[in-house]
Amino acid sequence: MNAVLALQKTKKQLHDSGFKLTPQREATVLVLLENEKDHLSAEEIYFLVKKKSPEIGLATVYRTLEILTELRIVNKISFDDGLARYDLRKEGAEHFHHHLLCLECGNIEEIEEDLLGDVERIVESRYHFAVKDHRLTFHGICQSCQQKNRV
Repeated sequence: MNAVLALQKTKKQLHDSGFKLTPQREATVLVLLENEKDHLSAEEIYFLVKKKSPEIGLATVYRTLEILTELRIVNKISFDDGLARYDLRKEGAEHFHHHLLCLECGNIEEIEEDLLGDVERIVESRYHFAVKDHRLTFHGICQSCQQKNRV
């Protein structure tokens, strides 16, 4: 989805929930769109937003990210580094996508397929638990680091 359409969709989601797409929120969403593969922390997002909107404060970025998380526009993820990272939710995604986290270089790759449909059904029927979402992160060594280690 291009940035203009994504921004229009975000504006509608915010409006439908009683929020406006302020210039600060728009700058934050644009940074997320421009860096959607990077899994940025709030501080990293802030530094990138500040380049576009020097008047913005860190607290504003935090509030914007919390609103976007509540509205399920972005996903808030915590990996082993202890930082909360933010990831745009994919168009039409029923669930959070999965991640591969390299323990050597810290690279994070996304798995777009939902691999846990069967597991969800088992959990719901066996444990009478209504699953609303799930998150899965595989910790290991990426292909690039494996190749470096062989040399």
